Amino acid sequence: MQGQSLPLRVTTLLTGLLECLGFAGVLFGWASLVFVFKTEHYFEELCEPNARLMGNATGLDDCKAQDERFSLIFTLASFMNNFMTFPAGYIFDRFKTTVARLIAIFLYTSATLTIAFISADSAVLLFLAMPMLTVGGILFLITNLQIGNLFGKHRSTIITMYNGAFDSSSAVFLIIKLLYEQGISLRASFIFISVCSAWHVGRTFLLMPRGHIPYPLPPNYSYGLCSGDGPGEEEKKTVESPKLELSEELISPKKEIPRPGQQQEPRSFRSYAFSRRFAWHLVWLSVIQLWHYLFIGTLNSLLSNLASGDRVLVSTYTNAFAITQFFGVLCAPWNGLLMDRLKYKYQEEARKTGSSASAAALCSTVPSLVLTSLLCLGFALCASIPVLPLQYATFILQVINRSFLYGGNAAFLTLAFPSEHFGKLFGLVMALSAVVSLLQFPIFTLIKGPLQNDPFYVNVMLALVTLLTFVHPFLVYRECWQKESTPEVA
Repeated sequence: MQGQSLPLRVTTLLTGLLECLGFAGVLFGWASLVFVFKTEHYFEELCEPNARLMGNATGLDDCKAQDERFSLIFTLASFMNNFMTFPAGYIFDRFKTTVARLIAIFLYTSATLTIAFISADSAVLLFLAMPMLTVGGILFLITNLQIGNLFGKHRSTIITMYNGAFDSSSAVFLIIKLLYEQGISLRASFIFISVCSAWHVGRTFLLMPRGHIPYPLPPNYSYGLCSGDGPGEEEKKTVESPKLELSEELISPKKEIPRPGQQQEPRSFRSYAFSRRFAWHLVWLSVIQLWHYLFIGTLNSLLSNLASGDRVLVSTYTNAFAITQFFGVLCAPWNGLLMDRLKYKYQEEARKTGSSASAAALCSTVPSLVLTSLLCLGFALCASIPVLPLQYATFILQVINRSFLYGGNAAFLTLAFPSEHFGKLFGLVMALSAVVSLLQFPIFTLIKGPLQNDPFYVNVMLALVTLLTFVHPFLVYRECWQKESTPEVA
């Protein structure tokens, strides 16, 4: 790292962290925003007349159609959050950083201005605004992940920190809710967020490259306003997919030079996409993610039901949930540290015994996969018990589990599959899991309709489905055991 460029790189790092923390993943603070929307009477015309007369903005029994509308908006936006990861990555790959960020700024600013100027009469525009907000946030995250490349051996720590900041940004909607309760209008808050786009533009041209930040970093690398790094210069550098920047350091076993006598036959992307390992990883990710999306999307309805419509209690627990989400930035690195330590330990043992180093690296993912499934099961059981104070434990388990989920997903894919297919497989697994996440709306409709607002049977069914996620680490462990029993050819 060049001494004279250290202040610039630290500034880039800190402002990127602030950008992810303040803007990238705000969608997941949806419960706080729904509380404000209900106070502003959004979709209240869908409530039964007696609910409107009583002024019960959180009345579940009388306003189930209103809750379904909010659930549908979140379902669509969360679907776009995953499904658009692959197209967003392609935009970043093809058109580079500046273009990708300008698109992100346009989408984000359009969304925040739309939310600022709609009212209860035009609340249907939330179906457009929230997905735009989500896609803009994803592009902010993807373009910032490459900043880890500037810091060499600290790269993985910085990348996991950015992913944690993405999770923690859900606390922004809590701040908007608290300001609203102090008399600051929803419009004023979102106009302020829109004005922050000037800051995003400034970062784009002053603190970010026009192309990509390569890894490993070449000598005398410069970026920003005065560097002159353009598309022509970037062609001379090794440019990798943004998805590859998530956990490149974990790929070292895949980059080993084949030893004499070893045969490394390349396999096609299709063969990996249709493999059993990928299929079970998709099940693992989809089931756990469905739990999180269903919980976040229906939290306001759940709390209103457990609190018997008491707005003060609902507000208190909504605030508690949003505050725990903020600590995602602190939880995120734990999983990465666990996997890094285990990878180093297993590979050292593999060198001594002559067993497969790639298998040893893959084995380091098993504890992470198991722990993530256990956290999800604990979170699911707490969420299924209709006791209001227990939801504090649910909130804590949920934020830790969510932090482990996405970091573990990326790390597993880098270790389990060749690096040249990682970007495509990452985009594919996120897109397919997004399709599964659409189940949250029919599940919510089932609870509100035939089950008469009693989620017990649905929760039991989903808890049983969660047990399927333990099959994935078991199969990975068995595969590692089989590979370790076959020593590498010297």
